[in-house]
Amino acid sequence: MWGSRMALRRLQKIAVAPLSIKEGVASNVQREMSTLQRVYVTRQIPPEGLKILKESGQVQFELWDSDDVPVSRAELLKKVKGVDGLLCVLTEKIDAELLDAAGPNLKVLSTMSVGFDHLSLDELKKRGIRVGYTPEVLTDAVAELTVALLLTTSRRLVEATHEAKTGGWGTWRTLWLCGHELANSTVGILGLGRIGVAIAERLAPFKVKKFIYTDVAPRPELAKAINAEYVSFDELAKQSDFLAVCCALTPETKEICNKELFSKMKNTSIFINTSRGGVVNQEDLYEALAAGQIAGAGLDVTVPEPLPTNHPLFTLKNCVILPHIASASYTTRNAMSALAANNLLLGLRGEPMIKELKL
Repeated sequence: MWGSRMALRRLQKIAVAPLSIKEGVASNVQREMSTLQRVYVTRQIPPEGLKILKESGQVQFELWDSDDVPVSRAELLKKVKGVDGLLCVLTEKIDAELLDAAGPNLKVLSTMSVGFDHLSLDELKKRGIRVGYTPEVLTDAVAELTVALLLTTSRRLVEATHEAKTGGWGTWRTLWLCGHELANSTVGILGLGRIGVAIAERLAPFKVKKFIYTDVAPRPELAKAINAEYVSFDELAKQSDFLAVCCALTPETKEICNKELFSKMKNTSIFINTSRGGVVNQEDLYEALAAGQIAGAGLDVTVPEPLPTNHPLFTLKNCVILPHIASASYTTRNAMSALAANNLLLGLRGEPMIKELKL
């Protein structure tokens, strides 16, 4: 497994060797430029990735030069026409319409994300388009944020900050703003992968009593690293004092966290989701939180994103919502952009990508 800092250093070294352009008259340079493969980049990605693309000498690329406003669908459909490669982020829906607009030249898609639910994999496979993605490099950042969100939710830090700022901090009270601690608790993990293991490794020093997990099948090698016990989905709900959702969004996991799950959880349990918003039925979660069926929830992902400010979940004191920032560290985002750029360049050269999605 790569840590984000180590990954960034490695990716800077791995960066595809620049194609040489010999000194000569301007016409020679122009001739070289005309043979470069065309790439469209759908967002102003972090500088390490852009640097790799610029210095490669392999591609001429056009960039949607904003990080604040996503490229419009109409503009995207226009810009991808005739490109050889596409570097996108998770806000862009890559479907049959877009692939048709791009045309037969498109051979490589590189997404700056570990998730790929924004990609129509069947359509990409049908067209023989190779897909690169960016797993592993964000493991540390996501695990750190998950622990931070878990503690913020369970110890009611957002409520406490609000009380301190607005005059609610009065005389000392015996049960005021009491939360739930990790010591001697059972932590459940839904979907045990690299991130789930990294979360458990960070929680273990808090004197967690037991780690349990469920997945499509037991993962004995990963579980051994954190001494975790495989249990059924029902037992995960019943036993967990803290339940961290780490599974991918698939047709099987869509809204898997619903009223059936919440009804089996303890009324003191804390629910945390840093995977994908679509694995949770948000209406059911609201009802469980409002009724005190579970003690609290921390969400870094929602449906839709951004979540409208008038959404009922925002009215609840026991629900902490973040704007999808789990991988938002400078080191990790630069590592993701560097990996996405390298995947793209290697794919366009017909070479193995560093991280390729097998379709």
